[in-house]
Amino acid sequence: MTIQTLKTTEALAAFCDKARNKDFLCVDTEFMRESTFYSILCLIQISTDEDEAIIDPLSKTMDLAPLGELLFDASITKVMHAARQDLEIFFHHFGKVPTPVFDTQIAAMALGFGDAVSYQALVKGRLEQDLDKGARFTDWSKRPLSNKQLNYAMGDVTHLRDFYPGMVKELKERKRLAWVEEEMQPQMQASLYENNPEASWERLKIRRPKREYLAVLKAVAAWRERKAIDRNIPRRRVLKDDAVYDIAQNKPRNLKALAALRGVPRGFEKSETAKVLIKDINYAMDNIETYAPPVPKVQHMPPNIGPTAEMLKTLLRLRTEYEDIAPRLVASAKDIEQIAAFGPKADVPALKGWRRDVFGDDALKMLRGEIALKLDGRKVTAFET
Repeated sequence: MTIQTLKTTEALAAFCDKARNKDFLCVDTEFMRESTFYSILCLIQISTDEDEAIIDPLSKTMDLAPLGELLFDASITKVMHAARQDLEIFFHHFGKVPTPVFDTQIAAMALGFGDAVSYQALVKGRLEQDLDKGARFTDWSKRPLSNKQLNYAMGDVTHLRDFYPGMVKELKERKRLAWVEEEMQPQMQASLYENNPEASWERLKIRRPKREYLAVLKAVAAWRERKAIDRNIPRRRVLKDDAVYDIAQNKPRNLKALAALRGVPRGFEKSETAKVLIKDINYAMDNIETYAPPVPKVQHMPPNIGPTAEMLKTLLRLRTEYEDIAPRLVASAKDIEQIAAFGPKADVPALKGWRRDVFGDDALKMLRGEIALKLDGRKVTAFET
C-alpha cells in the first residue's frame, strides 16, 4: 500500500479542504521527547471516512496552518486514542486545544473494555484484527521513512476510523455518550498544557508542609522550569527531583552551602545559573509570607477505614461488572477513601450525576448497613439487608 505523504502546505490545504465537510477526523501523532523539553512533532496521521494521509511537519515546505483550521472547527469531531499527549503537542504548536475531541480510550472505559485500554487491544476487541508493532520504536525524526514505517503509523488512524462509528452508536444506545463527553472536559482545559514556571512546584511531592520549605521548593522548581524551557531540555537535565527536595530541605543562602548538598552536581556552584538560583532562594526566604504557597490542609481520616474501603471497592467492582463499565471511570481510589471516611459529606465525583446512580447511592447504603456482601459458593454478591 502506497501512503499519501503530504510535504507541502499546498498539498495539506487541498486535503483539508476536502475534509472540511466531514463529520469527523481521526488524528494521531508520532513525536520524540527523550532529549527535549517540548516534544518534537515528527508525523501527523489523519483520516476521514474516505481519505487518509500522513503529514510531514519536518518538511521545509510545510506550514501546518490549514490543519489548525480543521482542528479548531467545532463542527468536526476530532477522534483520538489516549489523546492527552496529542492535545499537548497541538496546544504548544497552535496555542489552543482542538475541540471537540472524542477519546476512544475513554469511550472504551464506558463500554467495559477496562482501564486505560491500549489501542492494540481495542483494535483486537472491536475489529478482531492484530496490529503489527514491529515499527513501534522507530526514530520518527529520521528521513526517509520506509513504507513499512509509514504503514505502521497510518494504522493508528485507519483502524480508529473503522471502529469509531460503532462505538458512538453503542454509546448512544446505552445512553453513555454524555459520560464520555463529561470525562473529556478536564482534558480540554488550556491550563492543563500551559507551562507556568511559578506553578511547576505542583508537580512535586510535598515532603514537609512548612511555609519556608514550600517557598524554597517553589523557587527552585520555577528556576528549573525556566532553564529547561530556555534550553529546551528535560527538567532532569537541569536538576533532578532529589536535588530539588534537598535544596528545599536545607535552604542554602550562598554558593558554599549549595555546594555542600549531596544532591547538587559537583561544580554546579561555580556556574552563573547557580548564582541566579541562590538569588531566587534568598528572595523566597525573605518573602515567605507573600511568596510561599499555602500549606496544604491535613485531612484527618477516621481510624480503621481500611476494611470499609475494601468493601466499597468490592461493591464498585460488582456494580461496574454488572453495568459493563471500567471501575476507574466511576470512582477513583481517592473517591472510595473519602466515601469510607466521610460518607455523604464526601465531595467526590462518585457521589454526583450518573456515577451516583451507578455506584454512589449503593455505596452510601452499604455504609448505613442497608447493603451487604456475601459469598455464594465462590461468587461474591451484594444484597439489600
